[in-house]
Amino acid sequence: MLTHRSWVNDRTDSYERLEFLGDSVLQLVVTEELMRRHPLASEGDLAWMRQTVVDREMCARVGMAANLHEQLRAVAPEHSRELADQPSVRAALTEAVIGAAWLDLGASVTAEAVRAAFSDAMTAAVPGQRDPKTTLQELAARKGVGVRYELARIDGPAHRREFTTRVTVGGAVAVGTGTSKQSSERAAATAVLDLVDEGD
Repeated sequence: MLTHRSWVNDRTDSYERLEFLGDSVLQLVVTEELMRRHPLASEGDLAWMRQTVVDREMCARVGMAANLHEQLRAVAPEHSRELADQPSVRAALTEAVIGAAWLDLGASVTAEAVRAAFSDAMTAAVPGQRDPKTTLQELAARKGVGVRYELARIDGPAHRREFTTRVTVGGAVAVGTGTSKQSSERAAATAVLDLVDEGD
């Protein structure tokens, strides 16, 4: 199950098929739970909340908490052990394990485990609250100014990158860092929103 596609000649021997199934299971379980928690939330709010819960960064965190990266490292060929440090691989492992659990343990057990593993993320998802980039874009539109993201720096080795992004909106400038370009943009957007709020 913990076989990366780069280790096999036939990609169907890797965890990709389980990852595909796990992604669908994760979205279904999270959607059902969010609807249960927020019976009055609109479709749009539910969609935004689900996206924050099941995105790559959150899946990677869940996989890391479950120690999946170390399990991958333990079975990896020596030249490929650094794969365990990549957020995208950690996220894929999480989804693959969910897919495998669905097949081996059934829907009920898997859904319960997913709800437990992603509980904090679902609690943090609030109706009416958009991701910071969307919030910033809407604010900029109301003020009639543009938003510009610029990748300022990339640090660290290839398997453990840290991205720094600078965002400019009107006269406000802020930076944010993250393990992916997307997460650094979200961090930058959050930082500049704080500046804009202070200026109002």
